[in-house]
Amino acid sequence: MERSEQELVRRDNLTKIREMGIEPFPAATFPVTHLAKEINETAEFDEENKSTNLTEVTVAGRLMARRIMGKASFASIQDSSGRVQIYVSRDDIAPGEDKALYNTLFKKLLDLGDFIGVKGFVFKTRTGETSIHVKEFTFLGKSLRPLPTPKTDEDGNVYDKFDNPELRYRQRYVDLVVNPEVKETFIKRTRLVTAIRTFLDGMGMIEVETPILQGIHGGAAARPFATHHNTLDVPMYLRIANELYLKRLIVGGFDAVYEFSKNFRNEGMDRTHNPEFTAIEFYVAYKDYNWMMDTTEELLEYAVKTVNGGDHAKVMAGENEIDFAGPYRRLTMADAIKEYTGEDINGADEDELRAIAKRLHVGLDNTMGRGKIIDEIFGDHVEAKLIQPTFITDYPVEMSPLTKKHRSKPGLVERFELIVNGKELANSYSELNDPIDQRERFEEQVKLAKRGDDEAMPIDEDFLRALEYGMPPTAGIGFGIDRLVMLITGQSSIQEVLFFPQMRPEGVSND
Repeated sequence: MERSEQELVRRDNLTKIREMGIEPFPAATFPVTHLAKEINETAEFDEENKSTNLTEVTVAGRLMARRIMGKASFASIQDSSGRVQIYVSRDDIAPGEDKALYNTLFKKLLDLGDFIGVKGFVFKTRTGETSIHVKEFTFLGKSLRPLPTPKTDEDGNVYDKFDNPELRYRQRYVDLVVNPEVKETFIKRTRLVTAIRTFLDGMGMIEVETPILQGIHGGAAARPFATHHNTLDVPMYLRIANELYLKRLIVGGFDAVYEFSKNFRNEGMDRTHNPEFTAIEFYVAYKDYNWMMDTTEELLEYAVKTVNGGDHAKVMAGENEIDFAGPYRRLTMADAIKEYTGEDINGADEDELRAIAKRLHVGLDNTMGRGKIIDEIFGDHVEAKLIQPTFITDYPVEMSPLTKKHRSKPGLVERFELIVNGKELANSYSELNDPIDQRERFEEQVKLAKRGDDEAMPIDEDFLRALEYGMPPTAGIGFGIDRLVMLITGQSSIQEVLFFPQMRPEGVSND
């Protein structure tokens, strides 16, 4: 492996550090007392610029900048909260006759990116910058690769920054160091998940876990990742959804369950799709999709306000300001298509729908049934125009094999999707609990599969058996966590809200 000149220099420094009797990768506990942000925000000074409240602090982090001035130096340490300046005097950290700790290690062998720990007191420099006057210095870890550092031209413009998306996603560990603002996206993601969990726990729901490796891929219309179990000698699939297992728990006597699940779908990758993604699904007995719409409004308003600090439920998604405060607009799928295209799909059969699609220049193929055609029309001409949170309700029965038939509208089901900023954010049903009807729906899916629909669901005999034992009226919903994080943080790409998005292997071309 060919190494750069800087990498060779760092390895040479590593050897020299060991020759000084210092372990460059020490196994030790370092007693950190303060974070950089805490020092910068809480330090108080008297009139003589001497600290009155932070007389002793211990900080650790990466060395990110250094300015050597003979017997003293200024430097910057970056920890998980940000950066703080340090002042290092030769005679303070090496008070005896041996000055090697400063003259050799700190001045010559220390590289940017190395981990160090310092202990000292806080003061303010002549220029007014909060700093730590170092009294003790500890080497904590060697960096053998140089961090990318931005450069500034004569006009102050930053260039050569680590901002190539592909590099950032492949080397997220570097991205987080040199672009620390990226951390805020993931901090907000954690706050969002915590807020959702708090809300659902407050409703008395139980968090559960269901299998990721499944014998039958069900619960959604999607192509699965397939594998093989050697001991059992059977095909297995990574979960595309956890819906059917959560419903089994409702059958078993739980009234309200939820799960944050990792799902896997062997489909395309783009700015809103990753083959591995996170969803939250919850199911509540004795409720329907009307109750779920009300609950969804309450949940999202609470979650977004929590992430925002509790004052408002608005976020910026590109140029669009999205308001998650309820109530949201409710519009049937047929009414939405008529409003945005002028075409009436009520009662239309497959041939009539194909004619409508042709007039609207919607591309179709022979594998598409009635439901798929309607879905294509909606996707091409309506979805992207729905910016504010909108519930699209009452879907054709062909599109929803797991949903209860509408109580008053023949040919439709009690289902809604929540569309925000032109994308689906959630999908919900009054759950189908009639095992005879469910079997017929599965059989229709089998017919679609024979026509070439590789997203059609297989028959899950165990799930049908569970329904035959009886399931109460139930409402269920699934949210895409990644897309919700994108909205809340104003990101346009799903890769920005995943620590480690799926990437084509390095060295593999698109050909």
